[in-house]
Amino acid sequence: METENLSVLLLHKHPEFLRACCDLINDEWPRSETARMMSLQASCDNLPTSLILVSDAKQILGHLKLTPIPAIPESCFIETVVISKALRGKKLGSFLMRRAEEYCKNVLKLEKVYLSTKGQENFYAKLGYVICEPISIYGSGSPNSFKLSPSRNKVEIPVPRVVSIPTGVPPPPPPPMPETSVNNNTINTIKSNKTFMFKYI
Repeated sequence: METENLSVLLLHKHPEFLRACCDLINDEWPRSETARMMSLQASCDNLPTSLILVSDAKQILGHLKLTPIPAIPESCFIETVVISKALRGKKLGSFLMRRAEEYCKNVLKLEKVYLSTKGQENFYAKLGYVICEPISIYGSGSPNSFKLSPSRNKVEIPVPRVVSIPTGVPPPPPPPMPETSVNNNTINTIKSNKTFMFKYI
């Protein structure tokens, strides 16, 4: 398919594609239509942002979502990357990813993009992504990013009584560390069975 006949649009600027986009994503990852539509309708100029790949015939061909990473403000997370099943293998995924990276760099002024995948590591590696440690797209930055306001009412906190431990008794051993293995440049952790990757843009 000729890329000059394709456009990458902001979904929230083109709500006429909402229903078709919902169907496209749910065809790949079935989910409640209501929940999917709510997620898509959250798209905005600031993150989260859904980008859609549309043909000149006004047919939706692909989608991806850019999500903020509170702990890494100069970056975002790319998720829900999908191309219509009938059109895979035609470089549309690469085209959509490149346009998304350009949007992140030139419009959002970001420096890095992250993603996670299960089975598409080679596709993303060809686009310049490298494997990294898992990251969280939830939470609010570093622990120092908020301050507690001083309480007006002071509360007396009792100091616990120190109990003496008989000498010569060793402390119990610490619990075992979670197992992490690195094989063939793939990071497997207990928390996620997906591979996390990132790229400087």
